This record gives sequence, C-alpha cells and structure tokens, in this order.
Amino acid sequence: MEIKIAMLVIFFAVMVIVGVYARRHAGSVDGFVLGGRSVGPWLTAFAYGTSYFSAVVFVGYAGQFGWKYGIASTWIGIGNAVIGSLLAWVVLGRRTKIMTQHLGSKTMPDFFGERYNSKALKIAASAIVFVFLIPYTASVYNGLSRLFEMAFNIPYTWCVIAMAVFTAFYVILGGYMATAINDFIQGIIMLIGIVAVIAAVLNGQGGFMNAVAEMAQIPSDAAVTQGQPGAFTSFFGPDPLNLLGVVILTSLGTWGLPQMIGKFYAIRDEKSINTGTVISTLFAVVVSGGCYFLGGFARLFDSPEIYDGTGAVVYDSIIPHMLSALPDILIGIVVVLVLSASMSTLSSLVLTSSSTMTLDLLKDNIMKNMSEKKQIVTMQILIVFFLVVSVVIALDPPTFIAQLMGISWGALAGAFLAPFLYGLYWKGVTRAGVWAGFIAGVGLTVSNLFIGFIESAINAGAAAMAAGLIVVPVVSLLTPKLEKKRVDDIFTCYDEKVTISRKRSLQE
Repeated sequence: MEIKIAMLVIFFAVMVIVGVYARRHAGSVDGFVLGGRSVGPWLTAFAYGTSYFSAVVFVGYAGQFGWKYGIASTWIGIGNAVIGSLLAWVVLGRRTKIMTQHLGSKTMPDFFGERYNSKALKIAASAIVFVFLIPYTASVYNGLSRLFEMAFNIPYTWCVIAMAVFTAFYVILGGYMATAINDFIQGIIMLIGIVAVIAAVLNGQGGFMNAVAEMAQIPSDAAVTQGQPGAFTSFFGPDPLNLLGVVILTSLGTWGLPQMIGKFYAIRDEKSINTGTVISTLFAVVVSGGCYFLGGFARLFDSPEIYDGTGAVVYDSIIPHMLSALPDILIGIVVVLVLSASMSTLSSLVLTSSSTMTLDLLKDNIMKNMSEKKQIVTMQILIVFFLVVSVVIALDPPTFIAQLMGISWGALAGAFLAPFLYGLYWKGVTRAGVWAGFIAGVGLTVSNLFIGFIESAINAGAAAMAAGLIVVPVVSLLTPKLEKKRVDDIFTCYDEKVTISRKRSLQE
C-alpha cells in the first residue's frame, strides 16, 4: 500500500509542477488554447495519443470487446493506429494547420463559422460540443471506479473528486501547454505500463502459447458461429460484422472529434507533422493494440466476480479482475497508467469545452467586447464548471462506459467529420450541406438512443459517420454555392509558395 500511495503522490506532484511551469505560456488566448501554435512533434503526438486513449479504452472497451470478440479484438487497436492515427495525421494534419491558421480559427466551431461564413453554424457546432462532450467527460472517470476500489479500497467518490481537482489545477494554470507536457509524461507511463501488464498477465496464464491454447477451447455463442471451438482465437473472431463497426467508430471517429483535431491547430511546422505522424502511430500500436490484445484473453478470467445479480457480465469489472492477482508494484503501475490515460483525456476535453463555449458562444454573442484577459478568465471559470458537472454525472453513471462513450463519439464525429473533412479539400461544400451533416449525425445518434433501431450504440455511431459522408456532398451538389471569390481566397492558403531545404524535398 505504501508503494502504491507513494507512486500516486509523485504522479500528482509532477502534474502540479508542470502546471506552475507552463503558466508563462498561458498569458494570451492563443497561448492558453493552442500553446501559441508552436508545439513540437513529440508533445503534439503524445497529446494526440493520450487524448485518444483513456480509462474508457483500457477498462471499458478492452474488457467488453475482448469478451465479445476474443483475440480478434486486437484489430480494433490496429485500426486505431492505422486509421485513427496514421491516416488522420496524413489526411488532416497539414491541411488543418494551414487552413485554420489562415482563417485565424482556434476551435472546430470557429472553423465552421469562418470556412462557411456562418455565425449560425458556429453557434450550432458549439452547442453540439457542449452537449456531447460532457457525457464523454463523465465516462472518463467511470473507468477508474473499480480499479481504485480494487487497489486502495478508497470510495469512488473521493477518487473522482481528487482527479477533477488536480486536473483543474494544472489546466487552469498552464492551459494547452500544461496539458501537452503532462500528456507527454503520462504517455510514457502508459507505454511502460501496458507492456509490463501484458507480460505479467500472460505469464500468470503459463505464457502466450498456453493462453492461446486455452482460449481455443472456449465455445462461442451458438447463435453467431454455431458454437464452433476456436472462434475466440480466430482471425476475425466470432462476430466480424460488429467488430468492423467498433473499428470504424473508434478509428474514423477521431477525425471528427474537436479535442483531437485541435492538436493539429497547435503544431509548429512541417517537420513536426512528419515526426508526429510516426510517433503518434507507434504510440497507438503499443497502447491501443496492447489494451485490446490484453482484453482478448478476458474469457480466461471467467469467475463470479464479473457477473451482477441477474447473471449478466459486468464488462467494466473484467479488466480490474484480470489485474487483481498482480503484485502490488504492478497494480500501482496500472493505477498510475489508467490515471494518466484518464487525466490526459479529461484535461483535453475540458479545455476544448471551455474554449469552445467562451470563444464561439459567449464572445460577441452574449458578452460583447471581451478583452484577452477576460476571455482567459472566462475559460478558467468554465473549466471548473465542466469538471463539476462531469463529476456530478460520474457519481451516478450509466451502466456501461462503452455505451456512454459510443453516444458521445457517434454524435460528435457523425456531425463534424464530413463537414470538416470535405471543407479542407473541396470548395463545393455548402452551408446547407453542413447543416445536413449536423442533423444527420446528431439526429441518427439521438433518435437511436430512444427508438433503438440499431441495437449497438457503437454501430449507431459508425452509421452516423457514414451518413454524414454521404449526406454532405449530396446536399451540397443540390443547394446554392457559397460566394466563389471568398472560397477561392480561403483555398489560396494551400498555394502559397515556401522555400524548404533540399533534405525535405527533391523538387527543383
């Protein structure tokens, strides 16, 4: 217990020190929200990765999908690395940095307002961020509850409050730069922790080959694969179609999440994009691939502890149960790992929510003539507000983390992915097309919540993104175009001539 408590004290002390150190970068709105748009590749890549993977992935998703799909759930981690990290950086990174800097936009709603010359779109996007980031924020805490109770016998309430207080402290003090530096530290902890935990868990099962051999003997659901043995060790698992839906939502979804895209706004230069792409992808391979690979062995830990009173599996208890037999030092590492993953995501979410509310909703609409100092103070107050609201929700959470996160991801990515992606590449996107994308993404996700025509919230989120990618171009082709001269002027940012060194390009 002394070792575990000492690790926690050191962890929180480092977070506070970083917050104090980063204060000098948070004197302006641009500095507080984007780190002055001068953040290097390592900090940006780790900020992207740690915002991507939280306790939701390690405790909620890894347990649930590992139980359902067996070792094939590793495909989710591979999809996260290839689609959610590598392709996101290649397709969005450079263009996002160039166009948002040209437009002077600091948030995703601000981008919609400037790119499509519509204040109404900016306000609507702000409202969507406000409504759907809060349940996502609450789900981040939820993954910690059983883990802390297992390791410390500390009531969940105190864990949640302590995490919120420390997050508030360093984000309010240092803004984006404090979160980026802490994300880097937390990312290193996550990398080391996940490798150590996988090795320890498999060793406890007699090694990798023995664990796979035991998994191969477990029969799958007869309704899905006629009960054939070995389904949980097969290439695509017992239910490939639903597995694909999970891969799409958790991978392609990052392309439309404001807290993820915001990392590209802040990056420094060309070299940072190239280096960051590689680092971010490798980080995702280890952390996400490792989490889902570990979860793939969930059925080897089938015991009464993971069931509720009705006999249903409590997915969020699977990973904590897997880890409960580890030595104290490893449990301490796991707790710090999950705390790192959660606080990095939490800090990114509250900073995104507060900046969006201040810059896109309050400024110039409700509060006129806001000075830089007043904007920063307002964001700091809203950070506290968002954390308090998320704590209140987290203290009485819904049943499954994955369901809560699936709704948030589905609505946000469903609404924003298509208008943002097409807006970077295609001049023909219209305001009506963007509105159609917003309505399709949010409408499909919310209506499914009440009507339930798609059984899984995960698959509903994937369907919302697919709908947006179809609806936005179709409606744009049928509706009045934006002013040609203004759109052409926006896209001139890509044609601006720059001089680079020979080692960066072979062009004459």
